[in-house]
Amino acid sequence: CFRALCCKGPPPPRPEYDLVCIGLTGSGKTSLLSQLCSESPENIVSTTGFSIKAVPFQNAILNVKELGGADNIRKYWSRYYQGSQGVIFVLDSASSEDDLETARNELHSALQHPQLCTLPFLILANHQDKPAARSVQEV
Repeated sequence: CFRALCCKGPPPPRPEYDLVCIGLTGSGKTSLLSQLCSESPENIVSTTGFSIKAVPFQNAILNVKELGGADNIRKYWSRYYQGSQGVIFVLDSASSEDDLETARNELHSALQHPQLCTLPFLILANHQDKPAARSVQEV
């Protein structure tokens, strides 16, 4: 009845996209998603295993699977790739050379994975505000 009077129906559903967010522990994946969801930055704890967040935008919803970055969890990342439509790779630009090399190896592995190699990648060089941060060119 209301729709007939106002000549308006419900708003069309927003398209949903499934993304996977990966990176080493401490790179800032959880902080990034909390910020995008307008959640408080206080009491952020590193993700153990994985978590899923729906990140709403005006014209779409991003369903982001955030995968923990600990060494013992990274070997299971590929089990969560199926159905992904894009990848967010977060790295700590102020990390040690060893951690940066590990991040490079994980990124190259993800770029070559059959379920991800054709998908769009967003590579975020996080922690640019820290004194030890490398430039995007150095990373």
